Amino acid sequence: MTPDDIARRMTGALTATNSDGFEAYLPSPMVQNHASFLHRQADGSLICAWFGGSLEGKSDISIYASVLPEGAPAWGPPQRLSSDPDHSEQNPVLFEAPNGRLLLFHTSQPAGNQDECRIRMTEVAKDGADPTRLTAAEGCHLDLPRGSFVRAPVVVRDDGAWLLPIFRCIPRPGQKWNGSHDTAAVGISHDGGATWKLEELSQSIGCVHMSPAPLGGSTMAAFFRRRQADLVYRTVSSDNGRTWSNPAPTDLPNNNSSIAAIALDDGRIAIICNPVNAAASPDRRTSLYDELGEEDDRPEADPAGGCTPIWGVPRAPVCVCISHDGGQTFRDRILIEDGPGTCLSNDSTDGRNKEMSYPWLLAGPDGSLHIAYTYHRRAIKYVRLAPGWDRTENGE
Repeated sequence: MTPDDIARRMTGALTATNSDGFEAYLPSPMVQNHASFLHRQADGSLICAWFGGSLEGKSDISIYASVLPEGAPAWGPPQRLSSDPDHSEQNPVLFEAPNGRLLLFHTSQPAGNQDECRIRMTEVAKDGADPTRLTAAEGCHLDLPRGSFVRAPVVVRDDGAWLLPIFRCIPRPGQKWNGSHDTAAVGISHDGGATWKLEELSQSIGCVHMSPAPLGGSTMAAFFRRRQADLVYRTVSSDNGRTWSNPAPTDLPNNNSSIAAIALDDGRIAIICNPVNAAASPDRRTSLYDELGEEDDRPEADPAGGCTPIWGVPRAPVCVCISHDGGQTFRDRILIEDGPGTCLSNDSTDGRNKEMSYPWLLAGPDGSLHIAYTYHRRAIKYVRLAPGWDRTENGE
């Protein structure tokens, strides 16, 4: 489809698929829409949040959201939940706190300088009269170091502490950020998000987008996108997230694009991602922000002491990958959508970008699976798989 074809489909209306599921292209007034996140509310409605604007890294990039009430035929109108005219606001994450507050976390950075990013937290209010309407308070920046980024929601530890998965974009004096020294960390709050401290994960160079999933009891695993575009990596905590093992590779390929992991009710781990890596394609680009047009004479960051990040590997297909051994191996894959996945440009208007990326995954209480992902950087696509989606995977 051309960008105009996609735009005509961005109505939010649910359409039936051949597998008794549904799909929709979410409505948005912006030409670029990326990095979706799904949250299920207690009343069964879904919220999808993403960032939209003209081009990732531009100061017109803001957080948007749409609501799908349970049983509704279409997603509601898009609503802007952030408004900083000087920063690119990205990677929304929604979290319902134990006291019922709905909190939005998102990043805020000047241009392509992820090493200057700050995390912002704001409370989101729901309109009792209109189930599709949300509003966001002004919020505040978390007291965490600059260069902190988010992509996955808070986990509440057994002692009540909040654990916020973070990746650190480490500054290199006099050099532009390009991902060469990014590491994994956890933000910890003991007072309901008022104050935070940062705990680094050792041996985690290149491991970003930490996505935790419970394994049972006091054990959880977390999974990482890799700047090296090689494999999804995994770490394990046996003490409810107080300490973590050194990240180690799984057998699941990764293209230096986002992943999301969940635990299914039967104990299996599901990761949604693009299961390809740098070995599968020669496509390369200099960096994520190499077409912003900002004047910056600094050289790209030197990889010495870090890693050599790989950008430009195609971002397709979108697959749900299933593990039966706690996320060590992923023998089963369910194809959601395939395509060229070309991502040598972030531009959403000229048709060069054909990525299907940054997917998010939720399991419904009825056994359904809810998925959202970037479609050619022009739209956010939603897919609902009906209960029984994994019958083929189980050999039935």
